[in-house]
Amino acid sequence: MVFQAYENHHDAAFERKYRCYPISFIDKPHLENGDKIVMPPSALDRLAYLHIEYPMLFELSNTSAGRVTHCGVMEFIADEGLIYLPYWMMENMLLQEGDIVEVKNASLAKGSYVKLQPHTKDFLDISNPKAVLETTLRSYSCLTTGDTIMVPYNNKKYYINVVETKPSTAVSIIETDCEVDFIPPLDFKEPEKPSSSSLSNRTLPEVKEEPPKKIAKFSPFTGSGRCLNGKSSTQPTVSPSSPLIDNPQQNAANGINGSKSSSASSRQKSGKLVFGSNANQSSNGTPKVLPKSSSGEPPQVEEKPKFQAFTGKKYSLRG
Repeated sequence: MVFQAYENHHDAAFERKYRCYPISFIDKPHLENGDKIVMPPSALDRLAYLHIEYPMLFELSNTSAGRVTHCGVMEFIADEGLIYLPYWMMENMLLQEGDIVEVKNASLAKGSYVKLQPHTKDFLDISNPKAVLETTLRSYSCLTTGDTIMVPYNNKKYYINVVETKPSTAVSIIETDCEVDFIPPLDFKEPEKPSSSSLSNRTLPEVKEEPPKKIAKFSPFTGSGRCLNGKSSTQPTVSPSSPLIDNPQQNAANGINGSKSSSASSRQKSGKLVFGSNANQSSNGTPKVLPKSSSGEPPQVEEKPKFQAFTGKKYSLRG
């Protein structure tokens, strides 16, 4: 009969109701980074009497909100009738200070796979997010599908959703090799691909063609002239069409005629006898030049009769 009573006590489960408060009420801020709770000493006595296997894991239920999660225990120093929870756990359970929470002991299988989803993409910007998560999960005893855990790193809090756990909806992660997978964060947005209609509706900006610039042709000798004294020249500039080189034949003829006329005039002035037909010419000695033809050919110089000696008039000293 006594043996039967002992078996009933061994098979009994731990189940109690407590009022919950944040862990900050007992000045233990390090417990915020994990899933450990603080229970009263009477709970330890009851658990020891029932021979609850270690590690001790519990199921927390908020019956009014229909929320369930799992946790471990850190200490048994709370006042009787009270338990202290991390604040992020109270937010998951939709609990306020002084609300009633039901606590049961639980036996969970070791986890083999966990799928997580960060709330913001800032967590993926960390140099090694898996290493940070592994370090943080050392403070956790178990994970429950649908929970949101808090990962503190570099003076910032990152919240991560537990999307899936295997082999069950609640698993123990104490001394186990668990595969962790990430899915895109909640605030992640895929870049929108431009549709073909929007591309066709876009019109390319019209490019105005600049008119070709007119380049002035080089015209020689068209500028204004200046004298050596710095004053501007009053003579018109030479037109490009005017010939710059005179006809060499005309220059030669003019030179011959000019020399002959100058010699004739000098002879007449000196009172010397002049033989030949040059005495009959005028004092200016300018030969007659044929007018220029309309065809633009150079003018021809009249041929003069050749000099013949002793063909002129005779003069005597008597007069």
